[in-house]
Amino acid sequence: MLAVVEGWVEKVAVFSRTTLDSTAYPEEGIMTRRKGKSISFDAMVKFFLHNYNIPTRKDIDRIAARLDRLESMIQSTAAPRRTRKAGSRKAGVKPSGVIGSATDQVFEVIQSMKQGAGVSDIQAVTGFDTKKIRNILYRLHKNDKIRRPERGLYRAVS
Repeated sequence: MLAVVEGWVEKVAVFSRTTLDSTAYPEEGIMTRRKGKSISFDAMVKFFLHNYNIPTRKDIDRIAARLDRLESMIQSTAAPRRTRKAGSRKAGVKPSGVIGSATDQVFEVIQSMKQGAGVSDIQAVTGFDTKKIRNILYRLHKNDKIRRPERGLYRAVS
């Protein structure tokens, strides 16, 4: 915005050096002056700012103040968020209907098969996508919860 204003200041300076008579460009609304009367530089700057809808510092401050008022109104009328009380749910007890996380389900399948489980066995029991199962198996192996005795076979660590 400063570059725009500086560009207009140069044009205003050129404009102020030229002498126009009152008949020049009447249809375009360009600021004209009578011969012999000088136009102040401030008046020309205000003219250009107003004609080309360039916001001034005062305009920006007014908009910022209105935004602050709107934000405070929104915050005051917004419904308070419901927060869960600490300790409202007992540790280790799952809500009814929830089987557990996908990782827990895959780990339980591997634990239930003593000889080891493959991806196809896990997929048949859980119904998960192959990519999801492989990601879970990678995490379980990384966390040392399962081991890989051979390719494609997974056993729980005792």
